[in-house]
Amino acid sequence: MELDDLYRRVIMDHYKNPRNRGTLDEDSLTINLNNPTCGDRITLQLQVEDGIVKQAKFTGEGCSISMSSASMMTEAVTGRTTEEALELAERFSTFIKGGEAEFEELEDIEALSGVSKFPARIKCATLSWNALRKGIEHQKQ
Repeated sequence: MELDDLYRRVIMDHYKNPRNRGTLDEDSLTINLNNPTCGDRITLQLQVEDGIVKQAKFTGEGCSISMSSASMMTEAVTGRTTEEALELAERFSTFIKGGEAEFEELEDIEALSGVSKFPARIKCATLSWNALRKGIEHQKQ
């Protein structure tokens, strides 16, 4: 099996079987974002306690890239400090734009590496990560 086929399967697995899809209670931090160019929409909910992302869930509609990326992001940030989550979002942003970034501990994220070849899809992949950033920065205020 070629690497592109494997990556395609990982993306489709997260799209068809999203991790952490759903909602949290009313006390959670809720962020709504959309990508007007393609219609992707996401609602991200975070439960942050003592500076740690205890839970992250999302709902929304969009292409396989945006929904897969949201699924991967919620898995990646759960259990991390908000600072670690922001650093991960920064690494992801660099990575998805074709820059150098390592994700050894988060292999599924590397499946999105091909997105950098399609500039119009970068916004799809970064939508949930931008919601994460916005939420954590808002919570710090």
